[in-house]
Amino acid sequence: MKSIRLDHLETFAMIVRCGGFRAAAAERGVSSSVMSQTMCALEQALGIRLLNRTTRSIGPTEAGERLLERLRPALDDIRLALVELDQLRETPSGTLRINAPAPAVDHILCPLAFEFMDLHSEVDVEIISDAAIIDIVDQGFDAGVRFGQQLAQDMIAVPLGPALRYAIVASPDYLARYGEPKSPADLVDHNCIRRRYPGGRLAMWSFERAGEAMEIAPSGRLTLSSAQGELQAAIAGQGVAHVFDDYAEAAIADGRLIELLVDWSPKLPSWYLYYPSKRHHSAAMKAFLDFVRRSTRTPEANAPGQVR
Repeated sequence: MKSIRLDHLETFAMIVRCGGFRAAAAERGVSSSVMSQTMCALEQALGIRLLNRTTRSIGPTEAGERLLERLRPALDDIRLALVELDQLRETPSGTLRINAPAPAVDHILCPLAFEFMDLHSEVDVEIISDAAIIDIVDQGFDAGVRFGQQLAQDMIAVPLGPALRYAIVASPDYLARYGEPKSPADLVDHNCIRRRYPGGRLAMWSFERAGEAMEIAPSGRLTLSSAQGELQAAIAGQGVAHVFDDYAEAAIADGRLIELLVDWSPKLPSWYLYYPSKRHHSAAMKAFLDFVRRSTRTPEANAPGQVR
């Protein structure tokens, strides 16, 4: 057997974890052809095929599965050794990877990250905007951001800012043409700008007032997948939008949008930065956690995981 390079073994594990060459290449910051060439070199050195390749999917062979069973714990031990070594540094360094939904990225995470990077010049930050619920450990993230009730029990959660609120908004031009809804039930007669989540599900709109709760399935001609798009559509008079009030605040203030059904808007849980409790963290991650706790200064709240 020829000499085997450790980075080639890590590439193999990454390709399987990411589900393909393209996703693994994007995570590593190289081309798909580089990943493919690395795998070919590894298989040639081992003299055995590790991946089954089809036009639709890539998965490990039986030999690949057996190798991964031994390889994953070994790679984890190596990463842990590097983390422990990194903790001896006086200055945090390395890359911090965080997964978060777009609203949290836009209004909470990016402002925090920008200030943090100004303080820690040797730390690189990668923020992936994603609304899907994922396994942050399996996907190679240091931390994620979600609502409190979406967290697993083995996660530690740090509150990020105050409670959230949805705003129902429409342009003055739209309301002049179609009238203003006086209750959530009136929205069934309006052109609502719908949102489709990454998994394909359409968002429901929830309302609450004086203990009375109501939920509607909005109908309308336009369906989007981002709050920024919904906001633009509402400003353009395309219908009624349902967005976090952070997005609509400026447009409401300057008169481009009018907020509707204000007394029906329920408070939502705040965003939480969460991370695995049973994991050694890099100096960069520890520095970011300390920075977040100092910066947000929010009261601790209950969450499924441990709130710190």
